[in-house]
Amino acid sequence: MAAIASLTISSTHWAAMHRHVAAEAPLEACGLVAGQDHQSLAVFPVTNELHSPTAYRFAPQEQLDLFLRFEKEGWDLLAIYHSHPAGPEIPSRTDIAQAAYPDSVYLIWSKIEANWQCRGFIIEAQQVTEIPIEIHPHSMVS
Repeated sequence: MAAIASLTISSTHWAAMHRHVAAEAPLEACGLVAGQDHQSLAVFPVTNELHSPTAYRFAPQEQLDLFLRFEKEGWDLLAIYHSHPAGPEIPSRTDIAQAAYPDSVYLIWSKIEANWQCRGFIIEAQQVTEIPIEIHPHSMVS
């Protein structure tokens, strides 16, 4: 996958992530976004096996099953999302230390006052770069 300068997510996928992180609060929620050409094609909530308000770890079998599906469908791992229900709005030290997918965007959902917001980051070699996210009104899947 080519270097990511921005990310386009359908409004349907954006809403699905938003519902997931809001429903799991005050615990961290996590999931994967499949796509091609930096555009979302599907969103998959994954069980946070830590059931923690400050950390997440994908349920291993769910993650493996999704990676196998992505390969079968010809999709890229476009983004990894998780929530910070009590902040911060940026990747934590733990997020940076555990980042293992430099070709994917890390989407951090955080709650500011009563509203959820999401920001996207590339994390490579312990370096964090924020990238713009465009919300597209229609799904890119036919």
